[in-house]
Amino acid sequence: MADSDSSPPLPKAAPLSLQKKENIPPIGTKIAELNESRAELLNRIQGLKQDLQSWRSKLDTQVKTYRDELSELKKSLNVEVDQLRSEFQELRTTLQQQQDDVSSSLRTLGLQDVSGDPKDAQAQDPKVEDNQDGLVLPRQMDYDVSGDAKDAQAQDPKVEEDDKEELVLPKKLEYDEGSEN
Repeated sequence: MADSDSSPPLPKAAPLSLQKKENIPPIGTKIAELNESRAELLNRIQGLKQDLQSWRSKLDTQVKTYRDELSELKKSLNVEVDQLRSEFQELRTTLQQQQDDVSSSLRTLGLQDVSGDPKDAQAQDPKVEDNQDGLVLPRQMDYDVSGDAKDAQAQDPKVEEDDKEELVLPKKLEYDEGSEN
């Protein structure tokens, strides 16, 4: 009897192993699908990495190109700025030279450039003196700046009265022939 009790458990084991074998093919199929999916994902990741590297390479190339262009533009602009500075300096020097030439010509003619401060003009030329009206006249010539013809005659008897009146100029530097001052 003991032998008969031991035989039934064997048939019970057979259906469990059949069930395991039936479950194995679907798991194997799932594993194969997962492996396939994994390979596809890896391929996509590799493609994205290559695209990213390509994009970065192109971007780096463009950045380098733009930097080079900007560097060239900067150099070009610096050269132009330096040229403009030197041209402005030349113009400034030329203008100053022309102003000096005009001032020296006016001094030679016995006139003084009255566009500046008369006291500055006097400091530049010791032969120049101020008069009451704020006009700058050469010292060597005795002009009547007060409008008093008798005092001017006393200083220089050779100067006629009409000449003295012409030399008197108003403060605004506008000569009015009818004025006596």
